[in-house]
Amino acid sequence: MNLEVVKEYHGKVLKSSQDLKSSACCEGGDMPAHLEALLVNVHEEVRNRYYGCGIVVPASLKGARVLDLGSGSGRDVYLISQLVGPDGEVVGVDMTDEQLATANAHIDGHMRTFGYKRPNVKFLKGYIEKLSELGLSSVPEHPPERPTRRKSR
Repeated sequence: MNLEVVKEYHGKVLKSSQDLKSSACCEGGDMPAHLEALLVNVHEEVRNRYYGCGIVVPASLKGARVLDLGSGSGRDVYLISQLVGPDGEVVGVDMTDEQLATANAHIDGHMRTFGYKRPNVKFLKGYIEKLSELGLSSVPEHPPERPTRRKSR
């Protein structure tokens, strides 16, 4: 499938999940209750423009750095933002300007809702096949200090 066709469909044709012309992007079941409670904090426009196929989240993400590929309107990024906390980071990558505009438009509001002093999310335009072009690093900008151990003699 041509990437331009996909970008057109997800960026311009779809305005809400009700506009989907296929059942290929549908959630496989109910979201766990602890995640549903966090989803309530995500802006309605972001939730309405969700076209994903569900979410799988580990039990503990506090302070983690998470990459969401095909992040769309940012629903999962904002949900995970709450799980990683103010010291974690979530980066969303998407190729559609319209979806990224929706995601970026709500950063400040979500950070206020979550009680964070600074954003712990960012959205990058790019292709998941070309992540090396996005300047992503496997090492956080400010890695935590690690205690050094001395060897006893």
